[in-house]
Formats: sequence, structure tokens, C-alpha cells
Amino acid sequence: MDDKTRNKSMATNEENSGDKENLVWEEIHTEHIVQDEWIDFRRSAYRFPDGTVFEPYYSYSRRDYVVIVASDTDGKYLCVRQFRQGIKEVTTEFPAGGIERTDGREYRSKYDSSVSENALEAAKRELLEETGYVSDDWRYLLTVPSNATIADNYAYIFVAENCRRSGEQNLDETEFLNVRKYSADEIEEMISQGDFQQAIHIMAWLLAQR
Repeated sequence: MDDKTRNKSMATNEENSGDKENLVWEEIHTEHIVQDEWIDFRRSAYRFPDGTVFEPYYSYSRRDYVVIVASDTDGKYLCVRQFRQGIKEVTTEFPAGGIERTDGREYRSKYDSSVSENALEAAKRELLEETGYVSDDWRYLLTVPSNATIADNYAYIFVAENCRRSGEQNLDETEFLNVRKYSADEIEEMISQGDFQQAIHIMAWLLAQR
């Protein structure tokens, strides 16, 4: 590539970046296929940046949720084992759960903090309910989209250290899970072997180890 061609290529890349990008899809219409207290499942039509129209595009809304990388006073990590219907397998993962809402819905309908439980309070509640443990040593890591391709909910990631047993599990009627403790090396091994299967939870682990 000569200098003239290289400079032209660089200029083109600059024109396609920053404020000059035109990548947003325009939503033309949306049908709410299922819209109850649990989920808002939608079928939409979008106009692409080049003017073409595509449909159907399916997406959904669910509750925001928390994931807690929790360790006890011995440095062991608190995990839960439970069945995940999507992959039809029992998985090992960190304590996690939905952020409660006061508007009777289980999903977000345009974010409104006035109807949502505080994320840290939700993390403390979920840790206690799922494991029976509490902590006074909390650290916020990150808020990240759960599945930016088809969903609009977010995961709030926390670390809880020096966790201590405070009571028994207090599970929801649909929760059947067992608590297990693992060393850092054991979690690393499970991840490398594909036995720690929740993507957001793996991300939470990697962030917690930085």
C-alpha cells in the first residue's frame, strides 16, 4: 500500500468513526406478544441505516439483577448449584437474583429508579436468601447489559468478602439450590473445563480477580 492509498484509507476510517457514525436502527412498530408481570416479549420491525426494513426482530424485557462474587473468612468462594432450564443442566454459579420492583412487574419498562430496589440492597438480600451468609465488606464492580442483542436488562456485579453465616436459606418457591464452597483454583479449573457456565458470572470472576 502506497502513502496515497494509506492516507485515503485512514481518512475513510476517520469519517466512519465518532459523531459521523450512522448505525442506529429505527423502530417502525412493535407488537407485544407476551406482556404480563414476568416478561415483555416483543416482535418488532426496524429500518436499517441503509433504509431497508427488517422484520420480525424478537426482543424481551426482564428484571435487572445482581451477581455476587462472595467469599468467606477462610477465602473460600460461596457458590450455588441449581438447574438451569435453558441448557437443561445443573450449573455452578455465584449467588444472584433479580432486583425487586414495586410496580408489580418483573421486567423493566424504561428504567425508573423510583420503582426499583437499590442494587446493593438487592445484592445483600440475595446473598442472605440464597446462602444464609452476610457481609460487611462490599465492593461494586460494574453494571453491564445482560444480553445486549435481544434484551434490555442489566446485571449489577458486586464483590462481598469476609462473609459469615447468619442464618438459613430463605428460597423462593421456584428455587431449589445447594450451597457449595470452592477455592479460587477450583473455580479457575471449573471455568477452564466448561463447568462454570454462566457468562456474566465468569466475567464477574475475572473482574474480581483484577
